[in-house]
Parts: sequence; C-alpha cells; structure tokens
Amino acid sequence: MNSIDFDKARELITEVLKEISKVYVGKKSLVELSVATLFSGGHLLIEGYPGTGKTLLAKLLAKAIGGRYKRIQGHPDILPSDILGFHVYRIEGDKLFVPGPIFTNILLVDEVNRIPTRSQAALLEAMQESQVTIDGETYQLKKPFLLMATQVPFKISAGTYHVVETLLDRFMSSALSEYNPFDEEVEILSRADTAHELPIEQVTTPEEVYMTINSIPGLVHVERNIKEYIVSIISYLRSSEIVEYGPSHRASIDLLRLSRVLALMDNRDYVIPDDVKNIVIPVVSHRIKIRQEYEAEGYDTKTLVKEVVNKVAVPK
Repeated sequence: MNSIDFDKARELITEVLKEISKVYVGKKSLVELSVATLFSGGHLLIEGYPGTGKTLLAKLLAKAIGGRYKRIQGHPDILPSDILGFHVYRIEGDKLFVPGPIFTNILLVDEVNRIPTRSQAALLEAMQESQVTIDGETYQLKKPFLLMATQVPFKISAGTYHVVETLLDRFMSSALSEYNPFDEEVEILSRADTAHELPIEQVTTPEEVYMTINSIPGLVHVERNIKEYIVSIISYLRSSEIVEYGPSHRASIDLLRLSRVLALMDNRDYVIPDDVKNIVIPVVSHRIKIRQEYEAEGYDTKTLVKEVVNKVAVPK
C-alpha cells in the first residue's frame, strides 16, 4: 500500500475541514472531531435534539472525500438483515448476496437508541473489524468505513432502548450537537435554500483517506511519557470510587490515535499533553458508568473526567 507524507496528510485534512465549513455553520469542535475520528479510523456517536445538523454533517463529510453515504433510520422493528444484508436462495441451489446499507464509506445510523439490542449487536463486528458475517460467510466492508450514530437524549425520548456497553465502547469518540446561537442561526437561514444541494467540492478520495489513516502512525511521533500520561488518566478513572466501571483498553488506544491527528492538524509531527487533554472527554465520557449514589448527587462523566485530568501530573 502506498503511503502519504506529512504535508500531504495535513493538506487533505485541512481541505476536508474547509469544504465542510462552506455549508456547515458553527460547531467547529464537532466538525473537527468528526474529521479527526474519520482520519483516526474510528466511529462517532452524536447526541442531540432533532434538527441540529447531524445528518447534514455526515453527508458533507461523505461528499468531501468522494465516498459513498448511506443512512439507517433506527426503529424498534429493525432487523440485523436490514443493516447487514441477506442471501437470496435460488431454485438452482445457489445463493445471491444482497448487501445492506452497511456496505458504504460513511454510514449514518440515526437514533441508534431506537434499535433493539439484538440489532445493535449486528454493528459490533463491522465497527471493530470492518467486516460482517452473514450465514457463516464473511464480507469485507469498504474502506474507509465511518459509522456516525446519533441518539436523542434519553430524558426527552419515548420508546428508546439502552445502547449496550459493548457498542458504546466501539465508538472512538462522542459529542453533543446543540442548538446554534442566535447569529449562527441567522446564517443557517441564509444558507438553507442551497444547503440540501451540498454545494462543496470533493477534495480527496476514499483511497487517499485510507492511505492517510494507515500513514499517520508513522508520521506523528508519541513519546513514552505521553503514552504513560494517557494510561495514567485512564487508570485513575478506573480506580475512582465514583465509577462503577471505567474506560477499556480500547479507550487508551483511541486517545493515542486521535491525539496524533490533533497534532497533525496543528502542524506538528509529535504529540503534546494538550492534544490528549483536548480529546479526552470525547473519547472516554461515553465509556464510564457513574455509581447511582453519585449520580444522585449530580455527578456526570464529563465533570469526573475534568477533575481527573486536573489531578494527573502532566509530563514535562
């Protein structure tokens, strides 16, 4: 496989960000997180109210990289075959595979918490191994493959399911999509008539994106003390008396990968502690369960992560 050099990788990421921003108003941190997650080879979970731009973001990301985009609407009747695909058996005895929407580059799973747990499980192999197994046969997914899932906040939604912990752990990052402030909403109105046309240019290809994903570990160096800093934060969270269960080893790996992309975005070929700090909440907040007695006192995962980051010694 061909490789991408540092300057080319940074140029690709910068161009994707610039194109998306031509249509997408505000929420710079969400846009950067979605692009960083893509170039880290991960998946993104977005929580927010309906109509806050989650679908538009996924479509723009797909168009900017020239990738295929598909969407699954979560609902209680969805089956694994509706996601993965199925075989059609013919009279002659052979079978034809009908691929599901998961065979794409950018997959939006809208309202993932309206999907029953049995069908949620259909996503696990795809997210972890970029493949699916149907009737004993394994099929490789397109590369790159980014699953962007949305969920309506549990407190306002009826008929939702719990998103299983094993699925949550496979999301590299998570974020909120909130309402834009006044001035930005005025700008949204100004762009509303053309936004559905996705008036942006394709600036790269799925093949280049995939090459970049595989090249970044060799382009951005991570010193041992930074790796120890990452593990120290994760270990502190796991050992906290407030936590029922803490982040997995996968969280540590994802922190490392996303930190590399943040360094690249900042035109550095090495990771610094601030890269880790800036990405730690999106990486670990959805992977922590707070004990009920502390939840009753008002504790939440983001507050806990901020406290832990302030306590862990920063490497020199």
